Amino acid sequence: MHPLQCVLQAQRCLRWGPLTSVSWLLLRTCRAHSGVRSSAGPSPERRQEDGVWKDFSSRLATGPTFQHFLRSASVPQEKPSTPDVEDPPPYLTVDDLLGRQRKVYLETYGCQMNVNDTEIAWSILQKSGYLRTSNLQEADVVLLVTCSIREKAEQTIWNRLHQLKSLKSKRLRSRVPLRIGILGCMAERLKEEILNREKTVDILAGPDAYRDLPRLLAVAESGQQAANVLLSMDETYADVLPVQMSPSATSAFVSIMRGCDNMCSYCIVPFTRGRERSRPVASILEEVRKLSEQGLKEVTLLGQNVNSFRDNSEVQFNNAVSTNLSRGFSTNYKAKQGGLRFAYLLDQVSRIDPEMRIRFTSPHPKDFPDEVLQLIHERDNICKQIHLPAQSGSSRVLEAMRRGYSREAYVELIHHIRESIPGVSLSSDFIAGFCGETEEDHLQTVSLLQEVQYNMGFLFAYSMRQKTRAYHRLKDDIPEEVKLRRLEELITVFREEATKANKTFVGCTQLVLVE
Repeated sequence: MHPLQCVLQAQRCLRWGPLTSVSWLLLRTCRAHSGVRSSAGPSPERRQEDGVWKDFSSRLATGPTFQHFLRSASVPQEKPSTPDVEDPPPYLTVDDLLGRQRKVYLETYGCQMNVNDTEIAWSILQKSGYLRTSNLQEADVVLLVTCSIREKAEQTIWNRLHQLKSLKSKRLRSRVPLRIGILGCMAERLKEEILNREKTVDILAGPDAYRDLPRLLAVAESGQQAANVLLSMDETYADVLPVQMSPSATSAFVSIMRGCDNMCSYCIVPFTRGRERSRPVASILEEVRKLSEQGLKEVTLLGQNVNSFRDNSEVQFNNAVSTNLSRGFSTNYKAKQGGLRFAYLLDQVSRIDPEMRIRFTSPHPKDFPDEVLQLIHERDNICKQIHLPAQSGSSRVLEAMRRGYSREAYVELIHHIRESIPGVSLSSDFIAGFCGETEEDHLQTVSLLQEVQYNMGFLFAYSMRQKTRAYHRLKDDIPEEVKLRRLEELITVFREEATKANKTFVGCTQLVLVE
């Protein structure tokens, strides 16, 4: 086949036309390799080639030129151009992006961030004309907001997809199509595997691609699988007001930041939710005000590392101010400077409604400067409860986890918090059976549970995740039965100590929120 014919065939396969200048370069390349060298006038082959070139050029006459793309590249963009109802991609019309009252059924798995993500996704779809249903049987679209933190969480989704497969087949026979979508962290982590393994799945949307849901669903309506799992450096959905899934809710989650920079060796979050970025303070305060006006009584500020919040949109703020870490703690990244910090945000949020309770999760122990502790102590509506993930009681294991602190530094922080906030309630996270954990390491975690006496805990067996530092550098060498045995021992000790801690409240009068 002549090289130019290859170019023409490739042109027919493209959805958008190529650049005229690039096409000219391809043609010159084809001529250079054609072996035609004559000074006696154009050969029949050359004349045929010129005719093809004229036809080729006429097809490109209306296409953009190389200069067009240079001009476009020089225009600064405020945010990534994500297709929405106002700016449809070339192959879809505005009408194609409308929901036309199709019914959406949403299921949420995993952490509080996924609950908030569900509300964000629904807000975007509702704006596009979709309706929400709580009846799976009448749904036109089923969206699963997923978690990838452990293998068990992902297996739950695989099982759910198997259940939905029969429903989709039944709907296909009745000629009422059902579209199924995977949203969130599992879509980000297992994108290729999901599309190849489960033909049941029509769309994939990563945590930063919810604005693209109307387009993805429109593409799926044509019978194609559609995916957008691009991670963003600046997406915070600051201009999207989440829609509460329960109209009678008394509390709400407010996302103040997304992503994480800590890069703990066991954690998949930086790879599924991207790098750390914070919402502007003004947008957060506006959302909290609206929730207060709606009569909600409690707000939880959310983030993967919520107390490392840093709003750099305030350009007049002193950029020389650097991070103030807890004593004995370090980071895996270069110290950050400037911006409005978490203490400022917490102060402003607590002033909006003195009767509204304020919580925050999930923090990192390194980011608890004295001003945050003092503010919690002084403000009546900031709950005297702090989540302080330890993960292990062994300094050796903590170093392997890249947590940035030792057991001694963590315990010292616990004492400082209890001195600063008398009667504070503490909760924590623990992982049983991390890479290389010895029986002695495990017993040190047991002793930390006994020493601190947490009021609440979240304990899990270690699950190796691809892409993490542990996956590349460490060996998952603890047998599953040993992990489960150690986990059971931790749960038993935690319950014993939590019972002792909670008994101290017997006989006390507390203000409670009835949900």
